[in-house]
Amino acid sequence: MNRLLKNGEPEIDWRRRTLLVAIATGLLSLLLVAAWLPPDPRGFGTHQRLGLPPCSFRQLTGWRCPSCGMTTAWSCLMRGRIAASFQANAGGALLGLVCLVVAPWALISGLRGRWLGRLPGPVVTLGLVPVLLVVTLADWLVRCLIVGR
Repeated sequence: MNRLLKNGEPEIDWRRRTLLVAIATGLLSLLLVAAWLPPDPRGFGTHQRLGLPPCSFRQLTGWRCPSCGMTTAWSCLMRGRIAASFQANAGGALLGLVCLVVAPWALISGLRGRWLGRLPGPVVTLGLVPVLLVVTLADWLVRCLIVGR
């Protein structure tokens, strides 16, 4: 059970605090890698600069997969190139923006032992996943049907 602080706010227990700091550390690490990686001018393939192979889906079909361009989107986002980020992959750009908000919020909340601001409700937290998925798939369909490969 959560203890209440003197101001009436619930204190976050040590397990949740540890989880929040771990999540924040992971997200901040990804954001730092994205900031370090120069974006590929093609709009996809930035992940290959980490020694990862090209997209298997693209190699097999000639078409970009729904996640093609996500690393590029994050790299552009970390450079403040918002339009280029959304052009590379709209779902990836939105996911990057969410991480830019969640990472510091989770870190500060975990370190201080109480929530920074209001705790988002289940509608917000559970609603983000389908929104990100729909945006990613819509972006992919537009790319496939209108823009082409």
